[in-house]
Amino acid sequence: MKTIYDITPPITQDLAVWPGDTPPTREVLCDIAQGDNITLSTLRATVHLGAHADAPIHYKNGAQTIDERAIERYIGLAQLISVRAKPGERFGMNTLSARPRASRVLLRTNTYPDPVRFNEDFAAPEPALLHELADAGVVTVGVDTPSVDLYTSKDLPSHAACAERDLAILEGLVLQDVADGMYELIALPLKLVGFDASPVRAILRDIDQERSID
Repeated sequence: MKTIYDITPPITQDLAVWPGDTPPTREVLCDIAQGDNITLSTLRATVHLGAHADAPIHYKNGAQTIDERAIERYIGLAQLISVRAKPGERFGMNTLSARPRASRVLLRTNTYPDPVRFNEDFAAPEPALLHELADAGVVTVGVDTPSVDLYTSKDLPSHAACAERDLAILEGLVLQDVADGMYELIALPLKLVGFDASPVRAILRDIDQERSID
């Protein structure tokens, strides 16, 4: 049986969200423990919750919403690559520990270590790196941080590069316990019509390490 690696942070009321965004809360409408015949809950939260997929409309006016994105972007061969990244800095191709060989690339920076504590000094990819990844055949980029741009960024150049090259974005992945290499990625967004993002249940599965770009 193939090993499955869960790269999604638990969604609890302690999960950190971007400052000013809506944290997850649960309202229990019915509860078997209280004598009801069913348990029934309501979830209220940002769609940029934990591991999530950004839609282009999040950073470009008139672009695709999350339900309009090709589902193939979020399932298939992926490569996990460690990055020599310093907190609060942008990193380029020369910091990657391996050459990109898959159409989905997940970048481990280790600069956002605790999903329940928001730290502002996480690293982010340079726009030039995203263009180079696109040139290499990459269609999806994932990061272990809340954003592909720095916390202090206002013009969001890396999001703009993703828009220009039509790169799909996964953010908030938990990658510290998985070794570098090739995997099958499954990180499907919900079909939220008109929305700017969706939470995903992101996992990696072991595959034949000899495979390359699919």
